[in-house]
Amino acid sequence: MSCKNVLIMGAAGRDFHNFNVIFRDNPEYNVVAFTATQIPNIQGRIYPAQLAGKLYPKGIKIYDEKDLTVLIKKLKVDEVVFAYSDVKFEYVMTKASIVNAAGVSFRLLGADETMIRSRKPLISVIAVRTGSGKSQTSRRIVQLLKDAGKKVVSIRHPMPYGDLVKQKVQRFASIADLKKNKCTIEEMEEYEPHIAMGSVIYSGVDYGAILAEAEKEADVIIWDGGNNDLPFYKSDLVFTVVDPHRAGHEMNYYPGNTALRIADVAIINKVGSAEPKNVYLVRNNIRSVNPNAQIIEAASPIFVDDPELIRGKRVLVVEDGPTLTHGEMEYGAGMIAAWTYGASEIIDPRKYTVKSITETYKKYPKIGILLPAMGYGDDQIKDLEKTINQTDCDSVIIGTPIDLRRIIKINKPSTRVRYELQELGGLTIEAILKEKGLI
Repeated sequence: MSCKNVLIMGAAGRDFHNFNVIFRDNPEYNVVAFTATQIPNIQGRIYPAQLAGKLYPKGIKIYDEKDLTVLIKKLKVDEVVFAYSDVKFEYVMTKASIVNAAGVSFRLLGADETMIRSRKPLISVIAVRTGSGKSQTSRRIVQLLKDAGKKVVSIRHPMPYGDLVKQKVQRFASIADLKKNKCTIEEMEEYEPHIAMGSVIYSGVDYGAILAEAEKEADVIIWDGGNNDLPFYKSDLVFTVVDPHRAGHEMNYYPGNTALRIADVAIINKVGSAEPKNVYLVRNNIRSVNPNAQIIEAASPIFVDDPELIRGKRVLVVEDGPTLTHGEMEYGAGMIAAWTYGASEIIDPRKYTVKSITETYKKYPKIGILLPAMGYGDDQIKDLEKTINQTDCDSVIIGTPIDLRRIIKINKPSTRVRYELQELGGLTIEAILKEKGLI
């Protein structure tokens, strides 16, 4: 029987994982290409032979997704596998329609078939949208486990934007590791907070090999999810974070709605700053699709290093990049700090942008007057630095999870905004971990 020609639509993350666990070394399939979107400058590369396995001695080419219909015909594709996240249901079905109209099948792989089982207890933290609050939830769980005397290792959803062979398995335990691995701002935003609390975090490309390494040093493993993707591992406990600032998104984003349906615990975050009617709506939506999930209400209070650099000042607000772009958030921690501490004016950076930052606003026009901390490579980091430095403002509010001043030189006063998870009410993460025998 002849093998089936497959094209995988991705964004340098879930697509590689799906290939590794389903298609690599599987003679029933011939993966003829990956396509890429969402992340800048990841098309035009090759998924290398060293990672692709014996069936692909030349590796697999990665094309721009805009060429999808041409590739289907040119490469005689039989089936297209959709493998990226944080998109509307309508978006997914539009892609399915394009693929079907080109004459071939459109496939979404199931959760279980793409999950690897761990020999150690494994807790997953995922969300219904990017920017819901996974990171602070993961840190809260890590701290509780460490306080209970457990050796905890986190594994982060992939962000392999560099040399894929070198990024097969990455371990981060110090700031020096971030520099050694030439991390992008997006990577540092996820890894650095774990390092700052004395924890180890892994990431990379081959999540079977990553798990094998993490198991050597962990009593408990945390899956620290990305976007609103599903875990790459079978989980003993799943926490799904829901955002009432985007009430209703939990019902119509892929695969966020699936993430909600598989939750053992749903955390309604940002309750303190959300409209009560939206918290009520989110709670009802959780109950409608997952009535057995336990529900925790939580806040993510902000802490500002120097409020006097905000009060009465004309400020530039820099927020987490992915949260503003494909996460579609209209504001984040930086803007909340500006409102809370009485900034006199939020400066619109759009007339000061350069090169790749200008292009980001063209691609995501709803970002508005906030500046996303885009940093997918050295050139874009330089563009971000130049944009900040030529913006006419009194001070800069850094609302990203890292201190940007360690990465770029800011030529005006600046202050950081930090945030942590704070559970509200009687049910807590600690109580659930005890109930499950994990602490």
